[in-house]
Amino acid sequence: MSATAAKREIKTLEKGKKETTEETISIKNLDVYYGDNHAIKDVSLDISPYKITAFIGPSGCGKSTILRAINRMNDEISNCRMEGDIHWRGHKLLSDEVDPVILREKIGMVFQKPNPFPKSIYDNIAYGPKIHGVKDKDELDDIVEKSLKDAALWDEVKDRLEKNALDLSGGQQQRLCIARALAIEPEVILLDEPCSALDPIATSKIEDLLEELKEDYTVVIVTHNMQQAARISDYTAYMYLGELIEFGETEQIFENPQKENTEKYITGRFG
Repeated sequence: MSATAAKREIKTLEKGKKETTEETISIKNLDVYYGDNHAIKDVSLDISPYKITAFIGPSGCGKSTILRAINRMNDEISNCRMEGDIHWRGHKLLSDEVDPVILREKIGMVFQKPNPFPKSIYDNIAYGPKIHGVKDKDELDDIVEKSLKDAALWDEVKDRLEKNALDLSGGQQQRLCIARALAIEPEVILLDEPCSALDPIATSKIEDLLEELKEDYTVVIVTHNMQQAARISDYTAYMYLGELIEFGETEQIFENPQKENTEKYITGRFG
């Protein structure tokens, strides 16, 4: 398959236009290296569609590296090398034939610290659609409204869309970043510690939002907060020193872990 053909196929990955019936993200024997550092060690697991999958584990265990591998953010790191594969929609996502820019349209990412552009609330949301060719003002208005509604932010900002996004509270800024990701119509949303800088009230709003979003999106979240993983996720993966120690339904992981290492971590005996 040519690179052009692969890009064209990825471009057709839209809701309701299933390229394959397989929406699972299947990670197979994934190894990630940063120079000589073996950060991810032979990890294999399947991420189910329209569910919330949480990655937990101590700092430096590889949780965020897994997320960056899924949508090829690791490509931006000069000394990073990845082996194995990640399959989705019939594509090998680590293949050179898959354009990572187009891939990221379908697998969006929200980072630990809210990072709105120093622009208006409206322009933050409209930015992505504009660079992907949407020019019509009415269409942009519709996208902005829908994205903010989907991110449970519309009612709070609808009368001040021209105000600077940096004037929003931290929790509102994070929901704005989620809305910005939704504006280009992804199918998968990756979130790297999205609540770590937020107070409990803002955190609760984000958690409620994620519960709603899984009706339409596959959601993958990295969190240090085990209570958060237990509250909102359907599946939990416990990572330690770059290895996947245990993966399963969240209730089983927290109530009946199969590995001693997992039990020690979730009961606070180390990590």
